[in-house]
Amino acid sequence: METRSFADYLRSVDDAALITLFSYRPDLVTPVPPDIASLAVRASSAPSLARAVDALNLWQYQVLEACAVAQEPFTEKVISALTDKSALFLLPGLMERGLIYSGKDGFYMPTTLREILGNEIAGLGPHSLAKFSLKKLDDAPAPAKKVLDAMVWGPPRGTVTDVKKPSAGVEWLLNENFLIAAGAKTVILPREVAIYLRAGKVHKELSPNAPAFSGSKRDTRSIQLAAIANISTFIRWTEEVLNFWAQEPADALRAGGLGVRDLKIISTHLGVDESCAAFVVEIAYLAGLLTIDADDRILPTTNFDLWLTQKHSQRWEGLSSAWLITSRMSGLVGRDGTRNISPLGPELDRAAAAPIRNLVLQLLRENTTIAPKLDELVLSAQWHSPSKRSGGIQSDYIAWTLREAEWLGITGQGVISTYGIQFIEGGELSVIDTDLPKSVDHILIQSDHTAIAPGPLEHEIAQELALLADIESRGGATVYRFTEATIRRGLDHGKTGEEIRTFLKKTSKTPMPQPLEYLIADVAQKHGKLRVGNTASFIRCEDGALIAQIMSDKRLEVLSLRQIAPEVLISGLEAADAMSVLRNCGYLPAGEDSLGILLSGPRISRAKTKARPPRTLGEIDRPDEIQLQGALRALRTGEKSSHRQSTLRNIASNALGSLPRTTANETLDILSDYLQNQPATSLSIGYADNNGLVSHRIIDPLKLSAGSLIARDHATGEVATFRIARITGVASI
Repeated sequence: METRSFADYLRSVDDAALITLFSYRPDLVTPVPPDIASLAVRASSAPSLARAVDALNLWQYQVLEACAVAQEPFTEKVISALTDKSALFLLPGLMERGLIYSGKDGFYMPTTLREILGNEIAGLGPHSLAKFSLKKLDDAPAPAKKVLDAMVWGPPRGTVTDVKKPSAGVEWLLNENFLIAAGAKTVILPREVAIYLRAGKVHKELSPNAPAFSGSKRDTRSIQLAAIANISTFIRWTEEVLNFWAQEPADALRAGGLGVRDLKIISTHLGVDESCAAFVVEIAYLAGLLTIDADDRILPTTNFDLWLTQKHSQRWEGLSSAWLITSRMSGLVGRDGTRNISPLGPELDRAAAAPIRNLVLQLLRENTTIAPKLDELVLSAQWHSPSKRSGGIQSDYIAWTLREAEWLGITGQGVISTYGIQFIEGGELSVIDTDLPKSVDHILIQSDHTAIAPGPLEHEIAQELALLADIESRGGATVYRFTEATIRRGLDHGKTGEEIRTFLKKTSKTPMPQPLEYLIADVAQKHGKLRVGNTASFIRCEDGALIAQIMSDKRLEVLSLRQIAPEVLISGLEAADAMSVLRNCGYLPAGEDSLGILLSGPRISRAKTKARPPRTLGEIDRPDEIQLQGALRALRTGEKSSHRQSTLRNIASNALGSLPRTTANETLDILSDYLQNQPATSLSIGYADNNGLVSHRIIDPLKLSAGSLIARDHATGEVATFRIARITGVASI
């Protein structure tokens, strides 16, 4: 078959070639096109070609540019002359991707592809229609050579003061047609001239190989120890953030996202910088452990409770998977010039995020003992994905990916770990549970109101201790500090002083210091003596001296207190605000409801709505072999059907052109005869719609029923009902 178009070329290739094309460009079969012609249209569309071009490395891209510069049809000899002999090994790969195709006289490109590559491919201008002798360039005057040297490697457009009054060099070039006047002040260097001056090449430097990168070598043991420590730390960070917001939910901004103040609070709580805290929050959000509730509060979801029951390897895999596929970049938070971008907000999506992560991890996978230098890794990544249309991969994106992979434990000391390799390859991760430090069930209380956890605490103990103490320092051992505020927090959550003392004595392997016992007893004695409720709030206290002290305390004037009974004060502030003011002034109030019941119970909140992780922007995933085979079968079937339908439509058109105008009764008799004597025969009918327009239909009659014909319509492949009165004529095929 003669190849006259891209569609003809696709019809001529075998099944293996089509499956290869679909594997490189999965968007072509999402959804499966009805026939080859539709496939060719989709494969030649600008969005599909742009995706295919973006998947090329720099060497493939340079060869493709050479193909675009050559005049069609071009041959292997032409491409070899424009680039290098090694470029010939890349032409089959470009054909497999549908970026070039073979014809009778050579190779061709889909028409739209040159538009995707740009108007000035490889810094070359348009073809010239004028006649000139390129050999004259060898004897060009010095001023002309100076102009040519400035334009030869692009851009091909130059600016002059006035084309009608050019300099000596420009004038000579214009007269010899080596420059084209494109306006009153613009001249263009023709493509043929530039290639001649480039010694017949398209590019100044060819890049057939990826840049190698060096770095610091790491031993395997150090990498694994660093990675497992990072995994343990990140899981703990996630748990701490969610537990913190379960007790004290943050408020989302009106435009969506986490405010600067709340981000600072959570970063201080974790003991990390704000960029790391933003990343932890984002990953919890992406994994569905965190959501923004209907009342704009940021709360853990019920998925968090399920997550806590999983093994550590499963927890880490879920968090890392969310990071690997997301199109959100937490590194944009707080970046100079983008202060308005906040965690959980809508401005973090970047379509290139996931492909860049996969590329960086693949490069690290190929160098399992070297912590690469950032600038060298950036050059290597940009060779693998030049992305000319978008200006190339930004170095910041690479740096953020390396940083985040280290936080997650995919890498250790800048080198990909065994856990990271297993994760990328979809292997078994249960080794993480074995390698993680064993949890401990005890603490060591010190005499300075601190306690040391000599390792990761068991979940229940860690939860209890988080209520009663603040983390002062983290590391191999965690230091907790007890204060009046932390003891009061435990009492607010329903604990009694005796229960706190019992828990600490049971958990600590060192005796409880007497000063800590006194602190617990003192706070427990004061706690709840002062009670606050809503009127917009009331303050009740049975201690008259304390009431008098509060009324005379000038620091509390903001409460606008008024005494309405010997033991009752009221305030214009809400109960929560009034309690906050009192606590800041050294008082220890407790909440009370309208029935006088002390509100001191666990206050661990969960979102009422389901998790709503943000959508992921990205490319279409590569189908598996079963999906590719199914797409191929559907396409081949559709192509056969389209060809058969075209033939049948021509037959039907000829047949209907000579159909007699039959009455409804005559049509009914003809159809009855066909159903009885020729049930397997297809018929061509004319059928009038509601507007009286007659269309040609090809049908397989099935049965007559109540003045209607039930038949299979070849156009749709479905069984349809045709009213006898609307059938204008019948003919056999």
